[in-house]
Amino acid sequence: MIKNLCFVLAATFLFSSVSPANVPTLWSVNSRADVLKGEPNGVSVGPNGELTLAPRLTETFSTGQPYIWSTAADAAGNVYIGTGGEGRVFRVTPAGAGSLFADLGEQNVTAIAIGRGSEVFAATSPDGKVYRINAAGNAEVFFEPNEKYIWSLAVMNDGSLAVATGENGKVFRVRSAGAAAAASLFYDSSELHIISLAADPQGNLIAGTDSNGLVLRIDQSGRAFALLDSPLREVHSVAVGRDGSIYALAISESVSTATPAAAPTPEPRTVTAEKASPTAQPTPEKSRYDLSAAKSAVYRIAASGANEVIWSSGTLVGFSLLPIPGGGGVHLGTSDKGRIYTISDSANEQLTVQTGAGQVSTLLQAGNTVIAGGSNQGVLYRLGPDTVAQGTYESPVLDARSSADWGRIWWRSEGNVTIETRSGNTEEPGETWTAWEPIRGETTAGKINSPSARFVQWRATLRSGTPAAALREVTLAFVPANIAPEITSLTGLPANVGLAPNPPIQIDPNIETSGMDPAIFGIPNQAPPPRRVYQKGAAAFQWTAEDRNGDTLVYDVYLREVRDRDFVKIRSGIAENFITIDGTSLADGRYLIKVVARDSVQNAAARALSGERLSEPFDVDNTQPRVTVTGQPTIANGRARVIFVAVDGAGYLVKAEASIDGGPWMPVSAEDGLTDGPNERFIVETAVPANGVSSIVLRVFDSAGNIGNARALINK
Repeated sequence: MIKNLCFVLAATFLFSSVSPANVPTLWSVNSRADVLKGEPNGVSVGPNGELTLAPRLTETFSTGQPYIWSTAADAAGNVYIGTGGEGRVFRVTPAGAGSLFADLGEQNVTAIAIGRGSEVFAATSPDGKVYRINAAGNAEVFFEPNEKYIWSLAVMNDGSLAVATGENGKVFRVRSAGAAAAASLFYDSSELHIISLAADPQGNLIAGTDSNGLVLRIDQSGRAFALLDSPLREVHSVAVGRDGSIYALAISESVSTATPAAAPTPEPRTVTAEKASPTAQPTPEKSRYDLSAAKSAVYRIAASGANEVIWSSGTLVGFSLLPIPGGGGVHLGTSDKGRIYTISDSANEQLTVQTGAGQVSTLLQAGNTVIAGGSNQGVLYRLGPDTVAQGTYESPVLDARSSADWGRIWWRSEGNVTIETRSGNTEEPGETWTAWEPIRGETTAGKINSPSARFVQWRATLRSGTPAAALREVTLAFVPANIAPEITSLTGLPANVGLAPNPPIQIDPNIETSGMDPAIFGIPNQAPPPRRVYQKGAAAFQWTAEDRNGDTLVYDVYLREVRDRDFVKIRSGIAENFITIDGTSLADGRYLIKVVARDSVQNAAARALSGERLSEPFDVDNTQPRVTVTGQPTIANGRARVIFVAVDGAGYLVKAEASIDGGPWMPVSAEDGLTDGPNERFIVETAVPANGVSSIVLRVFDSAGNIGNARALINK
């Protein structure tokens, strides 16, 4: 049984160049990257694209604030939420009852920590202060570092509070002494910001910085050692795993300069049916260690100090990190539709759940559940510990590029999985689309009941039961309406320039005998472009054409003189997109060609269509210019003067040259200064020969390259 859900969101065509008409196109969804273009609701997407029921996602509390910047949980399971932009702290009980805990009157509560005595420490920015809040919600300023930002708080092993700040990149250590607080500078870095903090079991602080992307281990004496130097700018979050591993989330843009994420914008969810090209090479995926274009990355630093990148992305921005309680990886909250991913130490990635928030700003563990803080708007979610009883997945919309007849749909699944489809003629599904129609028939296949349309979408519903519901592949068959081919350009070459085919690519005769498409072996289906050659009287044309169905095209070429009524077919069913006409076989005159593209190779006669295009008029001129000598040469002052007249019947004159006594050809201008008409007069002068006879030859060229000449003799 195939175990991965390969959703390739491109149409795969089953026919070869000689296939019969009406062979269906298949839309097979089986790559994880493209599954993520759909809309999961209550389903998870596994490392291989498998869809399963997701952990239950419960909206626990809405703060009414735009942003959740920080969260922390106390020993009793109460969750404290720091928000922006009114600087409020909320408390949510284990039963899910939420209320305002403290209003600090600041702009943002950027960090929260729970002290040894269950007191709540809340840090604000900008112009940061640290507040201590008692169980009744009464807040007092506990520490004021006189720094613009406070980014993170961590409770150290001795109960003191570590305070990470910016824009001067300092860490302060604050000890309680009754109502008072004794603060000292614990570590002064050369970084702009200390963004993130975590305490390890050995009493060290783990710190992430901006703008050099460092992960530091700061011992109890305040001495720092760099564990990691990331090429990304900021280490936004650090966390210590169960086995002592350190996880670090690095991002390319600093939170100190970034604008908070806006509400999620729906991304394009339409895929276009295109004929699969066997010659197309798959785009190589970049190594996760190549962070040259990465927006975020997750590192794992082992207890030995060795580090590895377990995840990176050039499109997703991570905002929060939480080690899996049992070890072996992390949860990652992102701005990608508020999705939470689970990343294993072995670099396997799973979309665990989609919240729909603008971003998942915070993640924390409270008992056996994961608590997520979403922004835009500030909502607290609870994940698990059980899974949902039912979830759905809506595929991206398929654009068949024309109205299509839908065939069968089939899928690979286990457990209780049902499929529905709907269709329409607008790119975004809406009120003008049909209702969802269930697939009736076999348990894993059936006829699509949605009416013919340009667009189609399917929806899977997974329900709990035994065995557990899982969907691994969906394939949909359709036949798009045929669209006439189009000749997009038709260009003529200069006269006497012909086109000749280049030698064909040699193909292993075994390939041809097998009937297989040579493109599978990297041999292109298209012949190499023609070469240009000199050919007297040639009239050559090239054209480009396209077929929206991806059909193989053949061409018919027609010719007529502009004064005639009907075209004459001069070529039929050629595969080349060029032609050379022997103009010497035609009478002088002005002509047109018409090229007709046909898709009849892959369509039955009743279904085949064609498109055509006319050329610009072109001239055929096979007649030489007539050159004559007018009158007798005249001699004066030792100079001889000869007058020539040239006439071209079908075109116009472009150039004249003279040779005296068999010498080199010299350019001669028409009497009016330009050689550009069908009738021109030329005057040639030369010195009178000392004795004997001198010969002057004038040759004239017309626009078709024909040459005419005449000779004059000069006697002293």
